[in-house]
Amino acid sequence: MGLDLVVKVVRKRVEAEGIVLLDLEGDGAALPAFTAGAHIDVKTPSGAVRQYSLCGPPGQPGPYQIAVLREASGRGGSASMHDALAEGDRLAVSAPRNHFALSEAPGASLLFAAGIGITPLVAMAEALHAQGREFTLHYCARSEARTAFLHRLRERPYAGRVRFHFDGGEASRQLDIAAALAAAPDGAQVYVCGPQPFIAAVRDGAARAGWPAARVHFEHFSGLAADTSGDGSFDVVLSRSGRTVRIAPDVSITQALAAEGVAIDTSCEQGVCGTCLIRVLEGEVDHRDLYLTPEEQASHTQMLPCCSRAASARLVLDL
Repeated sequence: MGLDLVVKVVRKRVEAEGIVLLDLEGDGAALPAFTAGAHIDVKTPSGAVRQYSLCGPPGQPGPYQIAVLREASGRGGSASMHDALAEGDRLAVSAPRNHFALSEAPGASLLFAAGIGITPLVAMAEALHAQGREFTLHYCARSEARTAFLHRLRERPYAGRVRFHFDGGEASRQLDIAAALAAAPDGAQVYVCGPQPFIAAVRDGAARAGWPAARVHFEHFSGLAADTSGDGSFDVVLSRSGRTVRIAPDVSITQALAAEGVAIDTSCEQGVCGTCLIRVLEGEVDHRDLYLTPEEQASHTQMLPCCSRAASARLVLDL
């Protein structure tokens, strides 16, 4: 599918820390309708093409809405959407396509989102509410300040169906995936979007609870879901002992170190909670977490070893 549509940025505003919300109108023509879970391809000002889920109410007139998280470890696409794009500018985009559509099967829906993975699921919540269908939305984020659509979700008529899970402090409400799955009505459908470790945790939890795979739907949100096909080995040096541990492509740093008798405290193992945060003394990190801010990621001075890897040949850690 080509970038056959031209849209105009009619509104750009900060939605949450590190996230901008863009309203896009057709440049002289009505935009094609879309269904919940759909996304569009966007040619960013940097020239890179990126995919963004449509997060406005499906089936209603009005502009497309997309939310863009600034990716400190990306290749400039998201940064250009933040820094080089202004109201009145035009973008080339594709028509909507949907590989993450709501099932037409009757019954309840259980929605799981982490970080910017909320974007397709907020559209699903709107669609399910409009259809009078039962659902619960669980939304994980580091803090209220970094939670996209926080106020929108709290003000919608279905606000009582939304469960926020923030990390740390007195407001901490960590998500218990097993309990959320166990509370779902029989025959419910599961939808999950976020970083790869979060998706894996929900899918694994559903499998352990006996959910049929056909009722567990997931999407690796562009820019968050790590492509592991190119993962290679690298070395981790433990600065306090001088030991070097080789990290295989299919093993996390925490797993590899645990096998060598070096235990790191972990909790969510999804890059959300920050329990395993450690200092990086040398090397570049391939950040795959939702905990560190873009600025913190760009400094390469700390990492979450439960999910992040090395972008350099070795990392020296304060262990």
